[in-house]
Amino acid sequence: MEKILAEWQRPSLTRDDLASEYIAESRALTEQLDRFASLAARLCDAPVGFVSLVEADRQCFVGRYGSTFEETPRDQSFCAHAMLLDRCMVVPDARDDPRFASNPLVTDDPEIRFYAGYPLKTPDGVPLGSFCVIDFVPRAGLSSGQLADLETLAHAAMAIMEQAHGANRRVVLDRLARNRIEELKQQFDVLADALPPLVWSTDSEGQADYFNQRWIDYTGLSPEASYGAKWLERLHPDDVPHTQEVWLEAVASSTPYQAEYRVRAADGTYRWFLARGLPIKGPDGAVQRWIGTCTDIEEQKDSQQQLHLLSRELNHRIKNIFAVIGGLISITRRNRPEIAEAATELQDRILALGRAHDFVRSGTAGLVSRDRGSTMHGMLRALLSPYQDSAGERICITGDDPAIDDRSATALALYFHELATNAAKYGALSVPEGRVEISITDGDPATLVWSETGGPPVTPSVRQGFGASLVDLSIARQLGGEVEYEWREAGVIVAARIPAASLSR
Repeated sequence: MEKILAEWQRPSLTRDDLASEYIAESRALTEQLDRFASLAARLCDAPVGFVSLVEADRQCFVGRYGSTFEETPRDQSFCAHAMLLDRCMVVPDARDDPRFASNPLVTDDPEIRFYAGYPLKTPDGVPLGSFCVIDFVPRAGLSSGQLADLETLAHAAMAIMEQAHGANRRVVLDRLARNRIEELKQQFDVLADALPPLVWSTDSEGQADYFNQRWIDYTGLSPEASYGAKWLERLHPDDVPHTQEVWLEAVASSTPYQAEYRVRAADGTYRWFLARGLPIKGPDGAVQRWIGTCTDIEEQKDSQQQLHLLSRELNHRIKNIFAVIGGLISITRRNRPEIAEAATELQDRILALGRAHDFVRSGTAGLVSRDRGSTMHGMLRALLSPYQDSAGERICITGDDPAIDDRSATALALYFHELATNAAKYGALSVPEGRVEISITDGDPATLVWSETGGPPVTPSVRQGFGASLVDLSIARQLGGEVEYEWREAGVIVAARIPAASLSR
């Protein structure tokens, strides 16, 4: 609309251009304007009345009475002077006025002597001409009543000309709008057909009403064959229920839409596509249309499947390695009773790493699965399950649930395993009434607070044992964080602060 208005209100539209438009539009008003001119002449006791509009080189009488003149040159125009004023211009005797004494209309036929003209201006104040009466004998002027009548008739004449101009403007704007809409539609069609994805759009209710040429070429269907909800018929039957559910939810909530599904090609084969759609909202916030694309992701799906198979094989081999290491430690413990305690601790640590590995391995689609422990809460629940009671109240995990990856999971598993092992030996988990709360705050840095209560009194360690060294190795060296201890009689509090970038890549 802004462009349409700019085309109408173009800088090149001068006062003379505007006057020309009013002259052209006034041709249909001749009968009315002639009556106004006649009425003005009678009210002012003058032989001639004109409704005059002034162009660049002429003045045109769009309403007239008592004269056969249709126009005169602008340089002979009285009205060209009157239109520049804010009041009625009265010339008692043109022969005595320096502006008009040598004017051919004064010195020759018709020998104008008296002139009274009220300016005609647009609502914006643009001067267009004058509503005037003329006499061929000098006069002292007009009475106050005649001046008022002339002003009233001038406003009335301007009103009907402005009405005609407004109607013409609406016609022009309507034409420009239709042209602009068609231009934008053509541009959209060209752009949509040039894009690699399949492009679609729907009405506000989610009923498809447009598909680009690539959709037509791929499916082998005419656009009409996919309109409404018919496009769902081109999807793989297994994908339809979920796709329809996600689409209806997006339409109902006016939120962006995204789904993956298989679309049948013209040759009967299926390929995977990623569909995305965005709502177009009006000034009131209501959805007017939806526009979206379907991008071919068949190759990505194949790559994910291959990655998944490779990941499964690697996971299997890594688990075998953990099992072999655990078996070697068991054999060593049986053959070397003097290191049985240390061997058991090492075996427990190896098992903790194995559990951490299980919860960051790839999901079925080759992506990390949130449900399988790729977040802090999921890993902690699995790692600390041997210490939990049946009611799930002995170890309480609260706060945020940030994502973790394979790099941070191993370090975090060793860290929390050491805290749990120490608590089970000397702290809150060594007695039935003891409790542990793990509070997590996601930020930068993320804060992980281990708080023990209800256990035996604790005292600070006087030496840096292997467990403490392992904690320092896990948090400080591997994750770039820091650990603080608060030794309270009710139980130790250990706070770890870890940069957000170290938790998940």
